Amino acid sequence: MSPGVIFDERVRVPFIASLAEFRQWASSAEFPESGRIDYLDGQIEVDMSPEDIFFHATLKTCVAAAIFSRVEELASGHVCTDRTRVSCVEADLSVEPDIVYISDRAIDTGRVRLIPKAGEEPDRFIEIEGGPDLVVEIVSDSSVAKDTLRLPAAYLAAGVKELWLIDARGKAPAFQILSIVRGKYAENKPDERGYRRSPVLRCVFRLERKRNRRGRYVYKLGERVK
Repeated sequence: MSPGVIFDERVRVPFIASLAEFRQWASSAEFPESGRIDYLDGQIEVDMSPEDIFFHATLKTCVAAAIFSRVEELASGHVCTDRTRVSCVEADLSVEPDIVYISDRAIDTGRVRLIPKAGEEPDRFIEIEGGPDLVVEIVSDSSVAKDTLRLPAAYLAAGVKELWLIDARGKAPAFQILSIVRGKYAENKPDERGYRRSPVLRCVFRLERKRNRRGRYVYKLGERVK
């Protein structure tokens, strides 16, 4: 597929002919320091839109904190947010998800690989190569089709074990946990109390939103170990 660009005029994108060239650009000093710039199935997608505070930013913080807390309990790996680049040659993919969890087992077995920063001392890494254990994407106005259609297909091809999709723009937050079943993503349906199973984190979660005393939205990601 010939590369294309969905661009923002504030970002100068060089001619990129392949995933390898995009990854090289993404690790260079010329790569923009702000915005989200992804390579997805031969197409470069640039999104410079600011995060919506109460429908994206605070929600992401809540979810990342809950996942981090659970991973700490399990002592099982690492949680990253924002500008953590995930690339997969098999999926023709290089993206910066909202939240990423990679297990120690995935690293130790080589299912994912940590890419070192060029010319730096040990323990400096700038990219995850392969399929993480869990990825979270929070839908925004500028990324609906990407988050709900194109990215799930790419994450499936990359072997991401579990995908969380959250859309808080409606009257109530839409929260999905998707796991790979017979080669496809299938939604883990909620139980009678609204909890959804996360096989990767070995517990169930329920996302709640309410208004605080000042009328602003706050979120809680409740969990129960089953």
